[in-house]
Amino acid sequence: MNQLVDNEYKNWIKEIKAKIRTTQLKAAVAINSSLIEFYWDLGKMIAEKQTVWGAKLIEQVAKDLHDEFPLMEGFSTSNLKYCRRFYLFYQSQIGQQAVDQFTQQAVAQIPWGHNILIFTKSKSINEAHFYIQQTIENGWSRDILSLQIKSDLYSRQGKAITNFSKNLPAVDSDLAEQLLKDPYNFDFLTLTEPYRERELENALVENITKFLLELGTGFAYVGRQVPMVVGGQEYFIDLLFYHLKLRAFVVIELKATSFIPEYAGKLSFYLSAANDLLKHPTDNPTIGLLICKDKNDVVAEYALKDINQPMGISEYQLTKLFPSNFKSSLPTIEEIETQLQNHEK
Repeated sequence: MNQLVDNEYKNWIKEIKAKIRTTQLKAAVAINSSLIEFYWDLGKMIAEKQTVWGAKLIEQVAKDLHDEFPLMEGFSTSNLKYCRRFYLFYQSQIGQQAVDQFTQQAVAQIPWGHNILIFTKSKSINEAHFYIQQTIENGWSRDILSLQIKSDLYSRQGKAITNFSKNLPAVDSDLAEQLLKDPYNFDFLTLTEPYRERELENALVENITKFLLELGTGFAYVGRQVPMVVGGQEYFIDLLFYHLKLRAFVVIELKATSFIPEYAGKLSFYLSAANDLLKHPTDNPTIGLLICKDKNDVVAEYALKDINQPMGISEYQLTKLFPSNFKSSLPTIEEIETQLQNHEK
C-alpha cells in the first residue's frame, strides 16, 4: 500500500471527504435518497481507483474516513465493499446513463439494508428491479423482503396458467396475470401426509396473515365455506377474497390432489353463481383460482381453453413432514444406549 501515500491518493481522499461534507450539509447523510446516492458515488469512485491502487484500497479508505468522521457510520471495510459491489452490480449490466437514471428513481427510494439484500441475492437487473418495485409498492420490511427473495417470488410471480387474456379487458388481464403465482409457497404450514382439502383449508385460515402475504398485496379475506344457493341446492366456496385493485371477488378452490379437467368446470360454475349472487353491479367479473397439489400444464391449458370465465390454475409447495405413525429406520439415543449396555454385559 505504499502507493497510497503519494500526492495523487491524498488529493483523491480529499475529494471523497469533500463529497461527504457536501452530503452532510444537504441531508446530514440521513435522508435515505441522499445516502443511497452517496453510497453509489462512493462505490463508483472506489471501483475506478481500485484498478490503479490495488485490492487493499478499501481498508485504507475505511481507516482514513473513520479517522476524519469518527461519529459517522457506514465507513467500515465491509460496507465500503458493499458500496463497490452495489455500483458494479448495476453498472456491469446496463449502460452508465441508464444506471444513473435507475439509481435516482428506484434504488434511492428504499433503505440501504434492503438494497444490500437485493443486489447480493439477485441474479439479474430485471430480478433486482422486480424486488425494488415490490418493496416500494408493498412497503416491505427487510424481513419480509428476505422472505420473498428466499421463496423466489420473482420466478413464481405471474406464472399461473390462465385464460385471462381471453376473458378480461386488457388492463385487468395484465394485472390479474401478475397477481397469480405458480407455485404458491405454503411452507408456513405444518401438515402431515396424507391430508385432505379441508385440513389444508383450515391450516390456511389459521395462518391467514401469512397466507395473505403469499397471495400478495390487495387481497382482502372475505370468508371460508361461503354458501351459495343455486336451484334449491347449497354449494360452498372454499375461500373467498376480494381484490381491491381489480375491484373483483376472487374465488379460491383448494385441491390436495393433482389437477383434473373436471375441477375447472366446477370452478366455472362457482364463478357464474358468484357473479349473480355476490357480485355488486359496480364490481368487475369474479376471478377464479384453482390451487392443486400438482398439475400437467398441457392438460391445464386445454381445460381452460373453451371456458369463458376468467380463472387460473396453480400448484402449491408444502414442506413435507413425516406422518405421525412414521418410525425412523435410524435408532434413537435410548436404543443406542440400550445396545451398548447389552454389549457390555
